[in-house]
Amino acid sequence: MANHKSALKRIRRNEEVRLRNRYQHKTTRNAIKKLRSEKDKKKAEALLPAVESMIDKLAKRNIIHSNKAANLKSKLTKQVATL
Repeated sequence: MANHKSALKRIRRNEEVRLRNRYQHKTTRNAIKKLRSEKDKKKAEALLPAVESMIDKLAKRNIIHSNKAANLKSKLTKQVATL
């Protein structure tokens, strides 16, 4: 158990941040699945910028690696282009 007030606060803060990161990551993954399952090109093109923005935010906050973000965006863009 922590002995300092600051350590207790840090433990609480880490848990809040962990839950927020998990929520954002799961939400983005669901958006990616929705985009991948989309068959209509117009709907997919409308959805793509929002999903790319979500991916960029995760990478900026180090929830996912920047290379993974780039790979995801590249594959999604390629898939939408081939629809």
